[in-house]
Amino acid sequence: MPAQTSAPFYANYPSEKLTIGAGVAIFHLASERVVVCYHSQDRYWFLPKGRRNANEETRTAAEREGFEESGYRNRVLPLPMKHRQPDPEGGHERFVTEPIWTQMLPLTTTAQYMLFWYAAETVPKAVEESYGAAQSSGNISQGARTYAPPPPFPSDLSLKKRIEQDSVVSETGETMAYEPVWHEGTGVDEEELLYRSFLLPIDEAIRKLQGSVMGDVVRRGWEGVKLRMDMESHDSV
Repeated sequence: MPAQTSAPFYANYPSEKLTIGAGVAIFHLASERVVVCYHSQDRYWFLPKGRRNANEETRTAAEREGFEESGYRNRVLPLPMKHRQPDPEGGHERFVTEPIWTQMLPLTTTAQYMLFWYAAETVPKAVEESYGAAQSSGNISQGARTYAPPPPFPSDLSLKKRIEQDSVVSETGETMAYEPVWHEGTGVDEEELLYRSFLLPIDEAIRKLQGSVMGDVVRRGWEGVKLRMDMESHDSV
């Protein structure tokens, strides 16, 4: 069952009473799977999320938290969706990186948490390898905890072409889907080191996340992926 939409309401919060966070459903398009995290001590499933740093863009925060909590590099995925934001100055864009869901959660008895949920994808092999090359050249310190965001999804790249980028040839000459790299120890504290992450089929992920808006983040995100592919296939006819 889809998550229920709340009624509009009035609320006012000063800066010291509001925390803004972001989370992601990270899809591996080529294998039709999504990253889901598991708390190994408290035994529950969840999507990666966390607080935005001061002066950080919310979409960047979503990608960073997705990496830190799951160990998978990711980037926000432009999708067709209904939203209430005006078009940019350049004109209407069919595919946007707006939040799929927004949650308002009580943080304490006096503070509010506003959480934005995005759809994202695992980064291509070339992007993943570029981080290793940057570390080897000294452009990124291997010991630093500074997060380096990936390049955004190219505006002229179709999802079909993107999936083709994840087609690799094995040592036996067999064509197969590139398996995204999982990075160990990306959590920033002892709590996050208890997290485990898995690439699960879409339906299985939704079942494990049922009862929360996170299951619907996966559902709506994947519906957006399929709709974009359908729109792009009609463009090529």
